[in-house]
Amino acid sequence: MRFSRLNHVALAIAATAALSVASPAFGQVTQQAKEAGRIQDQAALAKTAQNPLATIVTFPFQFNFNNGVGPYERRQTTLNIQPVIPFPAGDMTIISRLILPYVSIPVGETDAVTGFADWSWSLFFSPKPKGNLSWGVGPAFSLPFATNPEALGSGKLSLGPTAVLFWGPGNWTLGAVANNIWSIAGDSDRESVSKFFAQWFINYNFGGGWAFGTAPIITCDWKAPSGDQCVFPVGAQLSKVLKFGTMPVNVLFGYYTNVEHPDGGADDQIRVQINMMFPQ
Repeated sequence: MRFSRLNHVALAIAATAALSVASPAFGQVTQQAKEAGRIQDQAALAKTAQNPLATIVTFPFQFNFNNGVGPYERRQTTLNIQPVIPFPAGDMTIISRLILPYVSIPVGETDAVTGFADWSWSLFFSPKPKGNLSWGVGPAFSLPFATNPEALGSGKLSLGPTAVLFWGPGNWTLGAVANNIWSIAGDSDRESVSKFFAQWFINYNFGGGWAFGTAPIITCDWKAPSGDQCVFPVGAQLSKVLKFGTMPVNVLFGYYTNVEHPDGGADDQIRVQINMMFPQ
């Protein structure tokens, strides 16, 4: 009996020693696995942030600094508050995209008009994606909620079709969003509205949440005089997914120069975006 107990004690001591030797290596492997999982998670979130049809709630704040505006070549600033909320609906997803632009428009040499401009609201009806390809169509609205209708708004309720296409093969994301709206109601003393918006994008994801690409925004006011209707930018942007506590945030910095713009329009734009993401 005594010999058996001594054997058990010896085995217990040996097992404890073995675990003490192995635990640093085991802990290192576990830490490496966690780090690999974190990097993969960041890479997936980076592609999600670039997908207009992603089925998670996102809350981007996009700052646009437009330089060289008006006869005094001043800076116009816009903060676009853009909550995106998906709703499951059977075999498809309905994605609500609201844009609340808070703008500061230069007037004269030193003054500016500041406040909310007209709101933009789009609804995309998107079937379940097939592989890496997804698409959506629906209505786009311009809502006359400007805080200063004369200086910052159209005074019109406008409506038109919108569409989006997204393709995400491998490390790439490519696609486009476009709409055209026409005024259907509003102040009869204000000019009618016919405006076009398009944003195409292409990004390469390096891993770890880093991405490099371009996403220029093309706009046209078809009621403006010929030659002063459209803005065509060219540029690039860099983004990174970070974690603030448990919340992933996609931070983006971009620069675009306008190769064509109306008389008095901006020469270039600096874009900074902070996109809070809420994965389910």
